[in-house]
Amino acid sequence: MRKRSTHLGRGILLIVVGLISWQVRLLAQPPEIAPATRNFMQAKLSHSQKVLEGLSLENYELIAKHAQELGLLSMESQWQVLRTQRYVDQSADFRHAIQHLVDAAKSKDIDAVALAYVDVTLKCVHCHKYVRDGGGREGISVLDAKSIDTGIAASP
Repeated sequence: MRKRSTHLGRGILLIVVGLISWQVRLLAQPPEIAPATRNFMQAKLSHSQKVLEGLSLENYELIAKHAQELGLLSMESQWQVLRTQRYVDQSADFRHAIQHLVDAAKSKDIDAVALAYVDVTLKCVHCHKYVRDGGGREGISVLDAKSIDTGIAASP
């Protein structure tokens, strides 16, 4: 009888270990990215690359144009992947950093452009980390769209 319960215990233990390892593998796999999301992320990357190209060539028009496009993308519904106050704040900070980049490009100040570009890039990195980490697992709340400060000036 004792031998039978030992075998049963080992069998249950193997099943539990198998289930846990299966769960870990599932959690370790990155989630599938929808084609629309992939396209949206590609547009963000493309505009970011154009800003960097403009910075390296001192092409202020290119910088301003693509920085404004990034700002406009940040107001699209696809941008709103989390509904937390921190995410709203990070998006507003991003838009303000974009506006500083646009202003620096319009003033043709390469040092200010470079500094603003670094600030925008850091905002991107911090926000992407926050999203990858699950938004801090904060309480998710629906946002009042009227309360969101866009911070982007209209194109001239």
